[in-house]
Amino acid sequence: MNWIKTKNNTKVNLNEIPTLKIDELREEIISLNKRPIGFFGKDWGYGTTRLFVVLADDENGDLYVSSALFEQNEKEYESLTQVLPAFHIFEREFYEQFGIKPLNHPWLKPLRKNQKDYQFFEMEGEEVHQVAVGPIHAGVIEPGHFRFMCNGETVYHLEIMLGYQNRGVEELMVKHPTNQLAESICGDSVIAHNLAYSKVMETLKETKITKRAQLIRTLALEMERAAIHIGDLGAIAGDIAYLMGASVFGATRTLVINTMLEFSGSRFGRGLVTVGGVNFDIDNEKIERAIKTLTKVEKDVDRMVKTMLKNTSVMSRLEKTGVVSQEKACEIGLVGMAARACGIILDSRFDFADECFKNLALPRKIFKGKGDVNARFQLRYQETMESLSIAKRILEMLKNGYREEVLTKNENLLCADSMAISITEGWRGEVVHIALTDMNGTLSRYKIKDPSFNNWYGLALAVRNNGVSDFPLCNKSFNLSYCGNDL
Repeated sequence: MNWIKTKNNTKVNLNEIPTLKIDELREEIISLNKRPIGFFGKDWGYGTTRLFVVLADDENGDLYVSSALFEQNEKEYESLTQVLPAFHIFEREFYEQFGIKPLNHPWLKPLRKNQKDYQFFEMEGEEVHQVAVGPIHAGVIEPGHFRFMCNGETVYHLEIMLGYQNRGVEELMVKHPTNQLAESICGDSVIAHNLAYSKVMETLKETKITKRAQLIRTLALEMERAAIHIGDLGAIAGDIAYLMGASVFGATRTLVINTMLEFSGSRFGRGLVTVGGVNFDIDNEKIERAIKTLTKVEKDVDRMVKTMLKNTSVMSRLEKTGVVSQEKACEIGLVGMAARACGIILDSRFDFADECFKNLALPRKIFKGKGDVNARFQLRYQETMESLSIAKRILEMLKNGYREEVLTKNENLLCADSMAISITEGWRGEVVHIALTDMNGTLSRYKIKDPSFNNWYGLALAVRNNGVSDFPLCNKSFNLSYCGNDL
């Protein structure tokens, strides 16, 4: 077999990963037909480049790892995207970083280094016109450029150009890996990214954390999910001028993040998660207060959502707006909430569950959405209620048991010549961190994938055949990260 089969948060010997010719690896990938979560290169010395590929078997919770070596004069290969469109964004990134061209790629454009001489898609016709938005936006928002091709008010095509804040996070992580850097990757996914980083480092250090620390981490992750979803329910309400919803959800979200402030000193959970566990325990007084607060949040969210969904004006704006079909979502590789809203069964909390989540033995709920704004709105509501329920259950467990330390000290060096893959289901979807070490146990490559990397193209497809004025609503219903993509 030309693949190593492994699991989430499991160490792999780098020397045991097969190294194939690219044509052979391409055929293997097509034959295996699994979902890509990693497709990245590493300088392998003497002018060569090694391509690492990680595929996910979600149904069985397995990860497949293989690689190909490009010699110094090998600067092209036949694109995978022609056969497996989900590779489209991965191949663009690999080409941009290493100059190895995927021949016959249907959309081979710069991904991040794209501000000079970028060639936008053009349409011709007397009634065709362009609408350009950004990169500077009228509000506190990150930079991104949106180019609409319209006929009248109808959007035929949207092209999204990002990369305005490419910070070189992966290179920084190799030089100075810290929890502080990990939680700064994407400001609204502090817990998800910090957790993925901590777990990948714990795997390479062979560190085992306590059950109490695991519970606090899971609690924080679900509170982050609930808080951002509630905020997005409010943002969607605001974009359809339902101001009561915007106000109620905004105030309700504050209750969740202020509870996180009590736990960690930060409303977004900065400084809570660390390699070896968590920095702060939660006493019973705070637990009682948190349970009371989250119970109120549950009631307020439930009442406001049900009120909105009874309003015909609200439903006329949400239903059949920004549709992405299940077939198209699967084809282009959507992940997380955006995929589940299309009816795709994909959630790494269940597919690649850690010990804590397995022990909670939670039932998996399948959402049969139609891939429109309404589906994304209602899924956010459902996931908010589930996350609040999980959080309250964990708080009760912490109050009644698991009396142990929350931080495990381990001064071990990272294992040498190793790879570890860590997948955490953030509120947008899977956050993937992959770390490689050299013969001295030093980080030599660090790869990060935020779910926005997969999902920006989904937003572009969602806007097609909608009115240009529907774009803000579609955009809010995805709420993707600029910095998570740009890294």
